Amino acid sequence: MYGALWRVLPGPWWVRTLILVILAAAVVYGLIFYVFPWVSEIINPLDGTVE
Repeated sequence: MYGALWRVLPGPWWVRTLILVILAAAVVYGLIFYVFPWVSEIINPLDGTVE
């Protein structure tokens, strides 16, 4: 999968590396600011019942 992604990206190796770093940063940003808060609203681990 990574080899196919590497072959599809345009430019020399340093441009490909820069594109992959930017894509990885965008994925991490999306997870931290959009996905994880949405999931934390659905799954609340602190909401337990102890009798």
